[in-house]
Amino acid sequence: MNETLSTLLGTDSLLVGTIIPFLFVLTVVVFVHEMGHYLVGRWCGIGVKAFSIGFGPELIGFNDRRGTRWKLSAIPLGGYVKFVGDMNATSTPDAGEIESLSDSDRKIAFHTQPVWKRAATVVAGPAFNFLLAIAVYAVLFTIYGKMVMEPVVAEVRPDSPAAAAGFLPGDRFVSVDGTPVETFADVQRMVSGRAGDPIVFVLARDGGDVTLTATPEVMEQTDALGNVVKIGVIGVVNTVESGQPKLITFTPGEALVEAVYDTGHIIARTGQFLKRFVVGREDKCQLGGPVKIAKISGQAAKLGFDWVVQLVAMLSVGIGILNLLPIPPLDGGHLVFYALEAVKGRPVSERAMDAVYRVGMFLVLAFMGFVFWNDLFGC
Repeated sequence: MNETLSTLLGTDSLLVGTIIPFLFVLTVVVFVHEMGHYLVGRWCGIGVKAFSIGFGPELIGFNDRRGTRWKLSAIPLGGYVKFVGDMNATSTPDAGEIESLSDSDRKIAFHTQPVWKRAATVVAGPAFNFLLAIAVYAVLFTIYGKMVMEPVVAEVRPDSPAAAAGFLPGDRFVSVDGTPVETFADVQRMVSGRAGDPIVFVLARDGGDVTLTATPEVMEQTDALGNVVKIGVIGVVNTVESGQPKLITFTPGEALVEAVYDTGHIIARTGQFLKRFVVGREDKCQLGGPVKIAKISGQAAKLGFDWVVQLVAMLSVGIGILNLLPIPPLDGGHLVFYALEAVKGRPVSERAMDAVYRVGMFLVLAFMGFVFWNDLFGC
């Protein structure tokens, strides 16, 4: 009996070690995203029919005093806010329902609102995802500070891009492609996502500056969670002796500023990855779906709660960026329609909108199928 309980409920079990951390990470990210839509929608005077974490059949729920149904649904792979006048969870307008609304309901229906209110409500979801990441990093920096190392070259790997470019031990990085750097992590961040791209480095050497160009090559490395990742490297090594690691502490205000910078770097890096992926310059196995997220959640949980919340921040940024892609039914697709409406002075025709939604839904489903295939068979 004890062995059975240990198998089912132990920290290394599938339930406690993987499923629960996965549900925690995904639920927090989805809840914050949908809460962004809900809060800004309510602020704009839009009526909300349902707020759901998950899709499919309702498991539990309740109605609040405004008539909104708050519920937890059976398929925990997302969520939605359904506004008055929506046909479905993607906020597709339902012309039939809008026509049948009472005058009072028509005033609070989503699709009868000015375009700026609809745009603000839609963009609030991704915006709250980015704010969640900023909040997580601000708290972590306030509590733990940040360990940094000086951007100094200790060793140059033989036959590496750095060796071919003329890097020498003792060189200190000044800038990478025109962007000043202060830590070795800055250099790694700017190089790791640019395999195959020539990069211009300015280095301090013997009292002066030298300018060298190196093209990062792809190398497999094991990250802190034990996953094998492919990143760009130029072949320089930083050691404790040369890097002189130090812990930087922050006041809450300083931590917030640092968190904004770090979140901005993650957004830029994710956007860069997606652009390179579309043109076939990134490994398809770097993209994963729910199975991969569940695996990483379990790995993070074993390292401690602070690793789990860092994963929440990373996933939150990713979800925010994906939702801003200009593809219906994603938030970015809605924003494209609203931009066209603002320019033309009238909504896009229902026929055109329906056709684009069908294509967009096909693309979204194809992407979901792709990442599921990667999770289960492809990588």
